[in-house]
Amino acid sequence: MSNFTDVKEFILRGLTSCQELHVLFFGVFLIVYIITLLENIGIILLISISPQLQSPMYFFLSHLSFVNVWFSSNVTLKMLENLSETKTISYVGCLVQCYFFIALVHVEVYILAVMAFDRYMAICNPLLYGCKMSQIVWLISVPYVYGFSVSLKCTLWTYGLYFCGNVEINPFYCADPPFIKIACGGVHIKEYTMIVIDGINFTYSLSVILISYTLIVVAMLRMHSADGRKKAFSTCGSHLTAVTMFYGTLIFMYLRQPTEESVVQGKMVAVFYTTVIPMLNPMTHSLRNKDVKEAVNKAISKANLKLQ
Repeated sequence: MSNFTDVKEFILRGLTSCQELHVLFFGVFLIVYIITLLENIGIILLISISPQLQSPMYFFLSHLSFVNVWFSSNVTLKMLENLSETKTISYVGCLVQCYFFIALVHVEVYILAVMAFDRYMAICNPLLYGCKMSQIVWLISVPYVYGFSVSLKCTLWTYGLYFCGNVEINPFYCADPPFIKIACGGVHIKEYTMIVIDGINFTYSLSVILISYTLIVVAMLRMHSADGRKKAFSTCGSHLTAVTMFYGTLIFMYLRQPTEESVVQGKMVAVFYTTVIPMLNPMTHSLRNKDVKEAVNKAISKANLKLQ
């Protein structure tokens, strides 16, 4: 029978034990977090007020930004607290952070899959795109419902772990691999379910993306116009960049057996995954996007006119 009464809190080791680097890291990640909030909230507001961005593609992009805000906040705020003062997190707080972490990861992987399907419809069925995708924008609710449901099951399995004295979590946030490493009971079922569930969800969502882009490539090869191929590629480029960054780090972090070495090696990858990617996503989707640039210019012009 698992005994949880002795575990009241965990100790987060954080990024480094060097006190001299704490101030530097705190400043850097505070700036990264502020930029992440400004970019993603800015994208959400821009899409909501710009008529030229009222299409399914930007609707899905606004939800990706919404998830990025909460994903970054879930991890970064506790990391900043860890760098500034307290090194502990309560048992309940750790489970809550783990729950939202797992939920938001699953929401994002399926939003990326929905966005890939959206790109397929736009390029391979342009005449039906507006009509069909407008009718199925409700698809965006599926990642949220599924992600938070799966996370509840995973967190309950995490609750089934128990500990024998070692309560130091190696990274700077609560997640399954470090939990498995320090637990002394209930490990096998938790490790098995983590690998199976993560493997199934990542494989399924990635399959949707790969199939969508395979059909897109086939459609592009059939295009007689070089401008058409260039436009199709530019439309997909930002999404492919986001997919590569997200899935690359996920595969590195989670589809490996948790060991002390793997947790340590994954620490800096986790920094990139939890703090940098949410900041980069708005950049990758907007820097080369003509519609977004035009919307920004119009919004700035309107703001200047109101100030005059």
